[in-house]
Amino acid sequence: MAETQTKADLSYIASVTRVRAAAGVILRDQAGRVLLVHPTYTDVWEVPGGTVEPDESPADACTRETREELGLSIPAGALLCVDWVPASPPWDGGLMFVFDGGVLTADQIAAMRLCPDELDGFEFIEPERLDEVLIPRLARRVAAAVAAIGRGGVYLEGGTAPSAT
Repeated sequence: MAETQTKADLSYIASVTRVRAAAGVILRDQAGRVLLVHPTYTDVWEVPGGTVEPDESPADACTRETREELGLSIPAGALLCVDWVPASPPWDGGLMFVFDGGVLTADQIAAMRLCPDELDGFEFIEPERLDEVLIPRLARRVAAAVAAIGRGGVYLEGGTAPSAT
């Protein structure tokens, strides 16, 4: 069945909520530790990733950011989670996508080259220590993403699965 075009209702389109989007990747070493990176522009640790650019899919953003930040060409794997982050002015609400990048080989780790304009360090952290290193919301998101590996993606709000009503 072919898609049909209808005349756009511009006033309705202008009223629709817009959200920011970002994509990150869970990369692990052979011991199961999670790769965290330290951006040059902030004092907190994060997972590799970044903002989705105009007309870019979250999966493509994940792949691009991994290449730009780490010098690794790793396609985004399975979607591990989508996390709704409520607005926190000046930021609008957002959807944070986290993908599985798999387990890195020793050669891939040795080949990593941090983009000096964006990152000044990396470390592999045991999953049970994520809350010691990451801000709370991101620690919850990354822990949920790690738990979802091989099980299917999860939906989160502020890093936590919403309670069933």
